[in-house]
Amino acid sequence: MSIHDQVIEIAKNARSAANRLATMPSEIKNRALREMADRLINEKELLIAENEKDLAYARQKGMSRALIDRLTLNKTTVGAMAGGLREVAALPDPVGSITSMWRRPNGLLVGRMRIPLGVIGIIYESRPNVTADAAALCLKSGNAVILRGGSEAIHSNLAIAGILREVLASTGIPDTAIQVIPTTDREAVNVMLTLEEYIDLIIPRGGEDLIRAVVNRSKIPVIKHYKGVCHIFVDATADIDMAVTLSMNAKTQRPGVCNAMETLLVHKDIAGSFLPRIVRELREAGVTLKGCEKARAIIGDMEAATEADWYEEYLDLILAIRVVDDLNEAIAHIERYGSLHTESIVTRDYKNSQRFLNEVNSSTVVVNASTRFSDGFELGLGAEIGISTTKLHAFGPMGLEELTTTKFIIYGDGQIRT
Repeated sequence: MSIHDQVIEIAKNARSAANRLATMPSEIKNRALREMADRLINEKELLIAENEKDLAYARQKGMSRALIDRLTLNKTTVGAMAGGLREVAALPDPVGSITSMWRRPNGLLVGRMRIPLGVIGIIYESRPNVTADAAALCLKSGNAVILRGGSEAIHSNLAIAGILREVLASTGIPDTAIQVIPTTDREAVNVMLTLEEYIDLIIPRGGEDLIRAVVNRSKIPVIKHYKGVCHIFVDATADIDMAVTLSMNAKTQRPGVCNAMETLLVHKDIAGSFLPRIVRELREAGVTLKGCEKARAIIGDMEAATEADWYEEYLDLILAIRVVDDLNEAIAHIERYGSLHTESIVTRDYKNSQRFLNEVNSSTVVVNASTRFSDGFELGLGAEIGISTTKLHAFGPMGLEELTTTKFIIYGDGQIRT
């Protein structure tokens, strides 16, 4: 069978599965998710062995340490995948819920009911955990999913999906509700992006080049997230110890992820006391620093930041630092250079915190906490299928509710339109 025919067959099967999933009882979906979690734990040695094949390929290709970090499976990451499945199982099922109801003057009772989107295509790089997270969220929200990972993770993705599909078959759910495109040939993606009669939504997860390529080629609506240029602004009233702790966590805990801090903004009134402390700790952690003129006036041996640095998503132990005059300048910087992802303010001034929340136009805005909390699991969504930085039809981390839409339901007793 040609790649073209193979992908069309996968899409047709997904559409058929989605029709059955739309009315699948919650208890069946939840039981399947719990069994999937147990099976992943029981098969962790197999998953790690298959993942090692992918890691060997990644090292041979000279992939960056950030991408290898995203690619790696171990007992901890397998346990986290299983935990995500269990948490999704424990969440309320959005399908069939009534979001509002009102009565019209003619007596009609009008409401909105949540329904699945249908078939969702996920195109992603590295991150084999996406296979489990996306499958769980799509299953619980009544959607079939077609997964197309990168060549660097093919063994891991097929192994994870194989386990999940075995559980589906054993619980009476069509195993075609979760499918991985088994080829690494890019032609499969090109075919997938044309199948608007079978696939309702495309969600790409990966680097900016991948996402822009998908957007340019797709005939299907795409949830976009080009990059994460995340900021922390240390206000004049900030607790310095807190600001140091939050900045270190946001930059160094996992520098290769989209919610890591890439630019640190510091109020001029606190820069003299704050910058020497944070620079010392960042350098001890191996972070390369690039600063504006005002920052370099305080830390003389810091590399000069260029205009391009303020736009940069480093995904590495590199940080740009800028000293600003006030909150207005911090917000203006974020508006100009940000990517609508995640921004945080460290402050003891309530008025400034509220201004930051109200005026910063990003999908996640944080007060006195790390940018690393912009994550579906951390925000109580169970997992996330992606982070949207466009406002249609979701904004920010996407969980179960964002994988549904609503239809109108109307109760009447014989009304006609005149």
